[in-house]
Amino acid sequence: MHAITIEEPGGPEALVWAEVPDPVAGEGEVLVDVAASAVNRADVLQRQGFYDPPPGASRHPGLECSGRISALGPGVSGWSVGDEVCALLGGGGYAQRVAVPVGQLLPVPAGVDLVTAAALPEVVCTVWSNVFMVAGLRPGETLLVHGGSSGIGTMAIQLAKAVGARVAVTAGGPEKLARCKELGADVLIDYREQDFVDEVRAATGGAGADVILDIMGAKYLARNLDALAVNGRLAVIGLQGGVKAELNLGALLAKRAAITATSLRARPLEEKAAIVAAVREHVWPLVAAGRVNPVVHASFPMREAPAAHRTLESSTHAGKLLLTT
Repeated sequence: MHAITIEEPGGPEALVWAEVPDPVAGEGEVLVDVAASAVNRADVLQRQGFYDPPPGASRHPGLECSGRISALGPGVSGWSVGDEVCALLGGGGYAQRVAVPVGQLLPVPAGVDLVTAAALPEVVCTVWSNVFMVAGLRPGETLLVHGGSSGIGTMAIQLAKAVGARVAVTAGGPEKLARCKELGADVLIDYREQDFVDEVRAATGGAGADVILDIMGAKYLARNLDALAVNGRLAVIGLQGGVKAELNLGALLAKRAAITATSLRARPLEEKAAIVAAVREHVWPLVAAGRVNPVVHASFPMREAPAAHRTLESSTHAGKLLLTT
């Protein structure tokens, strides 16, 4: 088969479409013929040499895919060859075939075509696990989403609105904010021109956000705490703004607030399976009903992965970027 390989870390040109050995479905795995994968920030970090796959995962980038099951490994039940699926991966999505632990498989939801389904697993599992399973967003609460026009952001807006929460977003520029508004965002904050702490407080009568989904890390830590409501929950899922910052524990105590930081890729298989099962139970009906939809900015042939990475790094897109085989 062919896959995107990374011989040496570097820029987008480090991504090379090359012939590689076919994967084999092991115990509790299925082999999926890939129709599409999607581009994530983690893929960029891997390409640059900063984010190696977890032990046992494919060395090829790609944290999600869609396709058809072509083989069942030992011990697999409940799935059949030919089933159309999408999957959460530890790696290997940028390829023509990938072996997937059965607990990380999802059926393609009703109303979504096979290629577009590749835009769902990573963002849905990330948002559902952090905003709902960990931070416990409830109806009537306010969620602040940083990077509202990103793949994560566009999904977080829709899921929060679907459960009856109010959503504030930050994004860069009127076009991205307009897209967020179309998806249901209530409070639109241009981080280039406005201070999100002031805007969130103004929009909530001074109370602040009950939950914040943050991709920036250190750069936003102190201001996120300022923007949190009493009993607020800050969920950190990215470090685009650095890894080290001072924290005022007195302010954290005064607000009785909580800060969590999680990654998805390196979690044990059983934890990933639990998240995938929760997504299938709670989110897939919303997708099938058309209340939550994948947002795709553009698709590229998989051999053109360097162009897709350049687009992601330019931050000119809204939604997901797909790679098709």
